[in-house]
Amino acid sequence: MTTTRALFVVVLVSLALAIGCSAVPRKTARIYELKKGDFSMRVTNWGATILSVILPDSKGNLADVALGYKGIGPYINGTTNFGALVGRVANRIAGSRFVLNGTAHRLYPNDGKNSLHEASAAFFGRFSRRPGRLRHIQPFWTIRIERDHESFPPEQSHACESGPAQLLEPCGPQVRFDSVQFRPDLCLVHHPVNDELIPTGAITPIAGTAFDFLEPETVGSRINETKGGYDMNFVVDGGEKGVGLKKVAIVKDGKSGRRMELWANQPGVQFYTGNFLDHVEGKGGVIYEKHDGLCLETQGFPDSVNHPNFPSQIVVPGEVYKHDMIFKFSF
Repeated sequence: MTTTRALFVVVLVSLALAIGCSAVPRKTARIYELKKGDFSMRVTNWGATILSVILPDSKGNLADVALGYKGIGPYINGTTNFGALVGRVANRIAGSRFVLNGTAHRLYPNDGKNSLHEASAAFFGRFSRRPGRLRHIQPFWTIRIERDHESFPPEQSHACESGPAQLLEPCGPQVRFDSVQFRPDLCLVHHPVNDELIPTGAITPIAGTAFDFLEPETVGSRINETKGGYDMNFVVDGGEKGVGLKKVAIVKDGKSGRRMELWANQPGVQFYTGNFLDHVEGKGGVIYEKHDGLCLETQGFPDSVNHPNFPSQIVVPGEVYKHDMIFKFSF
């Protein structure tokens, strides 16, 4: 069978939102389908969530590679963040606090004493604000499908108040592939974490460790050497910001022949292996258990607001925030 390709581009853009704005009126959650040839996906305006990604395998058989729920209700009420845009500051903030320009900011703790994804599952779908959340930016999200096309259009936005910004779309969705390779000339180190999954501040080479995916490796080959699975940030190209889109990683499914390339313009990528899935009922009555999916989450460095040695994620008035992701599927 001749190899064909389809790719979709996720463009995440932030725009300032003045603190004290009134709540957004109630809206209706809607589902949209994008389709080109054999490739299709469904998305919803609730949480800017990707509901499905359907593509053929090497024999032409169609399958949905995205983990998720059967209907829209569990996305609204659930806690898994399947396929959702999270932020405004994704990943963990230690102690649910940080200091900016001499002022201490406190967030709602939802991961022990820490804040995870700024205490907002799929904040894009929140139709009214919640206490303890940052409100200095308003994101916009664009998605499209293209075939055999490798041009990357620019996008930009500006902030009118200083504050951290880090939006995250977990690998588009959580997906079912069985091997991973990080680009060996770019992703050479990672951030060790403590028992609360907060970066220690160190940067450690991955070669020869359980985190070594410089060559293609099945996810399960060394997962038992980790503390419960993979959930840490890999540094991309030395952590340099604003250097344009780069191919970061490749994931494959050996049985079906499906393959996904991840391109991004962020200094880090979180590798997560569904460590907290625990008997979650998904599509078609399938029960998801621990390690049943993986995410590659392009991002700034976790807890960067509390690590002066990490690249800053603070957006200041007039500064452009850009977060581009491209998922290129082949089969």
